Amino acid sequence: MSGSEIVVILLLALIVLGPEKLPDAIRKFGRVYSEIRKISNGFQSEFKNAFDEPMKELRETAQLTRDAVLKPLKDEPEKPKSETSQSIVRNEDVPKDDVTPQSDQAEGEVS
Repeated sequence: MSGSEIVVILLLALIVLGPEKLPDAIRKFGRVYSEIRKISNGFQSEFKNAFDEPMKELRETAQLTRDAVLKPLKDEPEKPKSETSQSIVRNEDVPKDDVTPQSDQAEGEVS
């Protein structure tokens, strides 16, 4: 509510209630308003507390999962690129004369 709206409401209350009853009505309104705010704040805090515990557990579980996945990746030493590229063997690099099928060796040994 803006200031002008409050002034209009107070003027209407002054006209309807009169100058004698207006101060008592404002006090009663203030008390009712403060009670409503207390109830509202209590409800909000209860609602927040009800969801804090499950959200805390959810955050902890997510953190444990992240740690379980990322820790092995962090602990693994990085291989230099030159070392990695040398360990790859291509079919073109292997001479065809040296390649003997496994099944021929097994049959030759059994006979």
